[in-house]
Amino acid sequence: MKIERTLLASALLLAFHPAVRAADDQQTINEGKIQQVVVTASPLRNGEGDQILTPAKVLAGDELRDKVGSSLGETLQNELGVSASAFGAGASRPIIRGMEGSRVKMLENGMATSDVSGLSNDHAVASEGAVARQIEILRGPAALLYGSGAIGGLVNVVNERIPTALEPRLTGQVETRLSTVDDGKDMSGTLDGAIGKLGLHLDGNMRNTDDYQIPDLRVVNDPASRMNRLPNSDTKERNIGVGGSYIDDWGYAGLSASHLTNFYGIPTNEGSHISQRQNRYDFDSIVKNPLDGLESARVKAGYTDYHHTELDDGVPATLFANKSFESRIELTHKPLTSLGLHGTFGMQTENTHFSALSAQGGPDTVPVTHSTTQAAFVVEEWKQGPLRWNAGLRYENVDRKPVSNRERSFDLQSGSIGAQWPFTKNYAFGTTLSYAQRAPATEELYSGGPHDATLTFDVGNPDLHKEISRNLELSLARTSGLLRWRVNAYRNNVNNFIYGHMTDAMFDEDGNPGGDFRQRLFLQAKAHVQGAEAEMTWNQIGMGWNGRVFTDTSRGYLDDAGNLPLQPADRVGAAVGYRQPNWRAGLDWTHARGQERLAAFESTPTSSYNQVDANLSYTQKLQNMDLTYFLTAKNLLNEDIRLSTSLLKDIAPLPGRNITFGVRAKF
Repeated sequence: MKIERTLLASALLLAFHPAVRAADDQQTINEGKIQQVVVTASPLRNGEGDQILTPAKVLAGDELRDKVGSSLGETLQNELGVSASAFGAGASRPIIRGMEGSRVKMLENGMATSDVSGLSNDHAVASEGAVARQIEILRGPAALLYGSGAIGGLVNVVNERIPTALEPRLTGQVETRLSTVDDGKDMSGTLDGAIGKLGLHLDGNMRNTDDYQIPDLRVVNDPASRMNRLPNSDTKERNIGVGGSYIDDWGYAGLSASHLTNFYGIPTNEGSHISQRQNRYDFDSIVKNPLDGLESARVKAGYTDYHHTELDDGVPATLFANKSFESRIELTHKPLTSLGLHGTFGMQTENTHFSALSAQGGPDTVPVTHSTTQAAFVVEEWKQGPLRWNAGLRYENVDRKPVSNRERSFDLQSGSIGAQWPFTKNYAFGTTLSYAQRAPATEELYSGGPHDATLTFDVGNPDLHKEISRNLELSLARTSGLLRWRVNAYRNNVNNFIYGHMTDAMFDEDGNPGGDFRQRLFLQAKAHVQGAEAEMTWNQIGMGWNGRVFTDTSRGYLDDAGNLPLQPADRVGAAVGYRQPNWRAGLDWTHARGQERLAAFESTPTSSYNQVDANLSYTQKLQNMDLTYFLTAKNLLNEDIRLSTSLLKDIAPLPGRNITFGVRAKF
């Protein structure tokens, strides 16, 4: 579609109907200037580099196709400020600026994925990147506008299952790819069309991979663990989605439905597998100019029925379930001439029933818990001389009602204010200050049983207090021209930071002392996370040569308790590419330093590594179809790569050298 709806503007100015205007993959240079990638459509049409409250990255087109992997974490792990949990090929969740779990919110088309990936690193995100039109990353305080808990940031997968514009003819693409490292076979496709004023959409994906090859040793410094493939790193995924909407001059209204099944291995010594299933139903509508003073009214709703089973030698051990209903109303008002304000206000609700129950009659990992959330928000933007300002407020109430523990209720307030100063042509300085509160997650409050895949016996604390985060961010950027760069620095102070502390106590699956499950207690302490990111690009979207260099670093620690666990390594990287209308090639290098900043209960540092990736593609035009043949290579040096952010870093390296061949037909 010519206009792709995105989340970015909504995170900045909720309901400022986000979009990326581009002719899909190709963008041109006009009169020597790069055409700006628009991530905010009507009314402000901000560019990606102009965001104040939303340091953002959008992966789309060829860049997304080159980076897409078997999990969302694998796809995004080399983006600025982003690492991955890397729990095998099937489960890898993005970690943003050293924050993981429920502090990084996962969305699909601007609505929560409602899976349980935030509970534990072995749980896969229930959203598929292979059929995404684009994937959006928001780092820092802007993400708070989609929930007080997202103090680390959020990731939004956009697949446009509910069409927002009528296609003049049938369009779509079909792609198939084969990978060497895991004997992988992947086929995906999308189809969009229209009948009268009814827009229709269909997408699907199938993926089969075997255990992937590793460079040498499975276990760090253990010659006896030398092997060719990592056991229990296989995946089998199926995903289908369908949607339709009625589109007219007044706006649109539509429905979509999707079904996901995913069966994947957990490469621990015990060799568990997880069988995942999700059914999802969404409604989305926008009415233009519904009342005097309003530009638009948007109503969204979604219902998700999620289940997964953790299998121990094929026998169910723990049954996870999450049924969730979410609704959202956004009203965008017209500019107030007297005050210069332009913004939106609205309400959001969520109603969930979550549980993690023993399949064999033992202690339940998490009891059945009914949670409700009601929230109200307002965000505004205005200009004052050369300065552009944004401010937002959010109030949220969260109630948690377990069947066998104490009920808790949390009142949460969040706010942020930011300004951008274009102090000279092509350059801008920005600053953002935010305050946010996060309610403890259900598992942090009420866990009380074994978690088979991680071999932990989790013990929650129903007396936990809400987290309170104070974040300051500074940015300096060159915002236009062939050469662009940006530098971000941030400091996040968090009171009552909740973390899982591993003790030396061991229990069996029934909670008796002396078994294989290590006790994990949920504790609180003051925490501090600070870091910096820098990136410079040359001709990033034009024809001819292009390049990129970047670096990022993050430090997280607890007062009187040492480093935060699973902290990312410092990185530096560079890329060079060449682009012509039919040919495209690129070479990427990322170097990660050794990471020795360990939490009190961590024992093994990670070594430095160099990851070299490459891509090559050729597009052949056949009448009304573009046929693209492509090769991608990951970890060309076949290095032993172990991520410091992975719980399995000691026993599960990333895949070795992988060559992927694929063909994509676009019409």
